[in-house]
Parts: sequence; C-alpha cells; structure tokens
Amino acid sequence: MTEVTRREALTTAALLTLATAAPAWAQEAGGTGPMWDLTEIFPNEAAWEAARQAALAAIPGITRYKGRLGESADVLAEAMVLQSDLGRQIGRIYTYASLKGDEDVRVATNQEKLAQARDLYTAFGEASSWATPELLTLGKDKIERFIAANATLKSRFDFDLRDTIRQAEHTLTPEGESILASVGSPLSGPSEISGQLRSSDIPWPTIKLSTGKEVRLDSQGYTLNRDAPNRDDRKAVFAAFWQAHGQFKNSFGASYAAKLKSDIFYAKARKYPSSLARALSGSNVPESVYRTLVAETNKGLPQLHRYFELRRRMLGLPDIAYYDIYPPLVSLDRTFTLDQMRTLTLEAVRPLGPDYQSRIAQATAAKWQDPWPRPGKRPGAYMSPGAYDVHPYLLLNLSNKYDGLSTYAHEWGHALHTVLAKLAQPYDKSGYPIFLAEIASTINEQLLVAHMLKNAKTKEEKLFYLGQQMENYRGTFYRQTMFAEFELIAHDKAEAGEGMSGAKFNAIYFDLLKRYHGPRLGLEADYANEWAFIPHFYNSFYVYQYATCISAATFFTQSILKGGAKERDNFLSVLKAGGSDYPVDILKRAGLDMTSPAPYQALVADFKSVLDQAEALIG
Repeated sequence: MTEVTRREALTTAALLTLATAAPAWAQEAGGTGPMWDLTEIFPNEAAWEAARQAALAAIPGITRYKGRLGESADVLAEAMVLQSDLGRQIGRIYTYASLKGDEDVRVATNQEKLAQARDLYTAFGEASSWATPELLTLGKDKIERFIAANATLKSRFDFDLRDTIRQAEHTLTPEGESILASVGSPLSGPSEISGQLRSSDIPWPTIKLSTGKEVRLDSQGYTLNRDAPNRDDRKAVFAAFWQAHGQFKNSFGASYAAKLKSDIFYAKARKYPSSLARALSGSNVPESVYRTLVAETNKGLPQLHRYFELRRRMLGLPDIAYYDIYPPLVSLDRTFTLDQMRTLTLEAVRPLGPDYQSRIAQATAAKWQDPWPRPGKRPGAYMSPGAYDVHPYLLLNLSNKYDGLSTYAHEWGHALHTVLAKLAQPYDKSGYPIFLAEIASTINEQLLVAHMLKNAKTKEEKLFYLGQQMENYRGTFYRQTMFAEFELIAHDKAEAGEGMSGAKFNAIYFDLLKRYHGPRLGLEADYANEWAFIPHFYNSFYVYQYATCISAATFFTQSILKGGAKERDNFLSVLKAGGSDYPVDILKRAGLDMTSPAPYQALVADFKSVLDQAEALIG
C-alpha cells in the first residue's frame, strides 16, 4: 500500500541512468542490511539535524503573511511559495527519519528522530492554520483575479486555490475550526477502544490442530491458520475466533455506534447532507460513484457464487463453507530471486511502452528499495514518495514465492506513478489522492499475472495464476464492496435515528454475508461477528476505494492488452496528471467514467473470463 497524502508525501523522481541487469550490490533473501541508500536524502545525521533546525527556525516566518494575503497577487504567491517550499523540505526531513526508523524499529534513537520529525510537522501545521480561513475571506472573484495576474499562482497553485474556495461553505470560522480540531482527540475514542479490545482485552482462545500443534487465536493466529490444509482445523479456527468476538459484541457495538454518531456530528457541523457526502467531498468524488459501485457489484454476484462452486470443485469438497474461502486452490513450488522478480516485472510491463519500461528498469537498478525481511525491520510493504527532490523509496518484506513477486511489481507501480507525476507536474500538483493511488500498482500486478499465465507451461501452473486473479477479484472487489455496503447501511440507519447496537450490526453484516456468498455456501451465525474485526470501519467510507481502484485498473489493463498506443497513453495520462485535478475528472479525460457502470461491469466481465478459462482447464 502507498503512503501518499496530498500535502505531506508528494511525488518524487530523480535523474535516471540506464541499466539492463540487476546491479552487483543486490542481496538475496537473508541479506543482512537494507539495499536503499538514505545518504541520497541526507549524507549523515548531522546534516539531517541541521536541516531540521533550519526548518524549525523558518516556520515562524509563515506568520509574516498573516492578514496580508489579500494585498496583491504577488504577496499571495510569495506566501504560498514559502509554505510550499518549507513543506517540501519538512517532507524530506520526515521521510529520512521515517525510513531510518523502519530499518530497525528497535533502535531508540531513530524512533526519537521520527518523533522530532512529527513534532516538526505539527509545528508547521499550527503555524499555517490561519491560511485557509483567510483565503476564504478573499472570495472566489478576487482569487480568480489573482490567479490570472500572477504566473506562479496560475502554474503551481491554481487548483489548490480553487479547491479551497469550492469547500468554502463547509469551512467554519477560525473559532469553529478550532473547536472542531479540539474534539478530534475525544472523538477518536471509539477507534482506540475497539483497537484495544482486539489487541489486548479479549481472552483469545487456544485450540489444538489435527497436527497436535496448539495455536492461540488472536488476530495473527487466526490469519496464519484460517487456511489450514485440514478442513476440520479451519472449521475449528473460525468457530473459536468468531465466538470470541461475539462475547464482546455489545462493547464493539457501543464503540461503532459512537463512531457513527461522531461522523454524523462532523457532517452536520460542516453542513453536509450526510456522512457519506462529507467523506467523499475531500477529493470531490460524486456519491454516484459509491452507489453505482455497490449496485453493479450486486448485479455481478452470480459470478462470485459461480467462483465459490468452482472453488468447491477444485478443493474436492462435498460442499463449501465460509471457512473454505482461504486455502489456496493450487500450490506453486516455484521460487524467485530478486533478479528474477525484476526481470519478470520488466517483461510484464512491456505493454506500457518503451518510456515506462526504460524508467522502471533504471529505477529498479538503483538503490531505492529495502527488499528482504530481517529482525527488527518494520513489517509490510509501502512506497514512500516524501523525499520529493531525491526519488521514491520502497520498503518491502518479500518472500521468494509468487506473493513476493506480486508485491514487488505492485510497489514499483506506485513508484513509477510517483516518478511520472513529478516529471509532468510541479511539486504542488504532483501528489495524487488515494482514489487514484492503487490503480498503477494494481495494473502492474494484473500485467504480471497475464504475463505469467501466457508463459505457463503446465495446467497446474495456469490454474495457479488464474486462482490468483480470482482471489484478487473476490478479496479486493467483492469483499471490499461488501464492507462499503455495510458502512452505507449502518450510517443510513443511524442518520435516520435508529438506535444501533452490536446485535443490529451483526444482523446487517450477516444479511450481507448471505447475499454476497450465495445460498450454497455454509455460514454459521457466529460469523456475523466479523464486522468487529475490520479496523477500516473506523476510517469511514475508505475501503470502497480498493474496489474502485481494482475496477479502474482492470478497465485500463484490458483496454491496453486489447488495444494499442492510444489506450496505453490514456492510462499513462492518469499517472502524469498527479493531483492536478479531481480524480474522477482525471479518469474521465482518460476515457473512464467512474460514475457509470462501465468500470465495474468490465471487472465482472473479466472475472467471468477467468472463470471460463479455469473451468475449461479442469473439465
């Protein structure tokens, strides 16, 4: 997943040098240290500290322009350039500390530096908090005159200025904004409470598997054992884990009901008609995108039900239950070195054209990534674009299996999105929103699996790659949309004045489980407690973007593979647009209307095609 934010972590690129093979310094799994080079950000910690002190000293200078933004276009431009340049440097300072800290989270001095970098961001935000309310006092007409009169405003800040005015009716007075800021901490309580329940307070059960191994079923134990080869083990894992959640159903229900009330409070305070409208407003995403996604996903449920029947057949089961959705359909013993991951990714992205292929070849040969897991290193994977004047950095924890190869291609998709956006846009328009962020990475994944499938030599290998595609569609499109529909129903009921409880959330979620998984997949009542396991629900109306991104990626992937230069360039125009416009408008100019059924229908159609291929192979 990418760490993009509109202001703090903007896009990055560097001068690229040609390379056609993996560099000599490349380590394989089990390497003892990172392979990225953070000295390209700061040569040493003394230079980092000097930059931090310089930024701290520069922050008070922002207030020189307080009360002066309306004096002239030139004064406004000076103030915005000062804030932009300072934010750019603070982003570099923060990124160095963050990456250094993630190399080994056990090193206290690095964590202390990260805390200092966060404090620096906080000071910057406090010093510039007056700017937006003051901009709004200027009014639309005056700001438009200023944009027309000043080349810097026109080339770098026009979109941000107009976006600020767009949200004027939802921006309060300075006093009101201060009050809303002050309630942020107490209103984050529901998320913290539910997280505490999941992480420490629930007495997680321990069960004995058929192998004789005893496993404690906390969140990690559940994730590691839900795909157990023995079906009775899987059933036992699901039963124990979801029953444990059910014992705290009332507490989880009270927590999430409080979260809904806080969303309603914010929506009313900012004069939005609903919580959904408020959540989508930041990137100016029409509600029709969300609702069309849900509607079209429901229309495509017959293909999902068909997949579950195919899964039953491939696993050789007499019937299929909810605890049967995680075991792999086909095993693949093939392993990949880092050099092979790079080579296969470069081959896979060939349809994106010679310029893209050249740039990713250059980037993957440079010291941008920390690829292998090791003790103390932060888990997971991300691309960090915050060192704008250097290049993106990638933290990976790759396995030597296909999932490692897929992660490699995915995160480098993020990196190339960042590179292309920076080349095409000024700093202030290069940071792309989450609504677009997963498209480039998912396209790289889809091109990879298409390449691997095309070159597969055995039926089992083909079924493995087809299984990867089917599971991706199930998990990222259907499952995330089911989550999105749960959020929508829960908020609609709360906004209608219904009292909400754990029992009611269970009823909503269980109805969705039955509808999405179909009449032939077995479900136990305890599985309704699963909603309490999903922390994303406390980041309201966020998960739908996983489904929209894979829909857009599938639309573009299919058009590129079936088309030519025009289709490829349409997609690349999205990457190059960065954050220069609203994401729905950027996609519309590239030929994709996310408010229409087209992208979601394209995904369902491709899912059907994959199912057809798999069924033909197994007979």
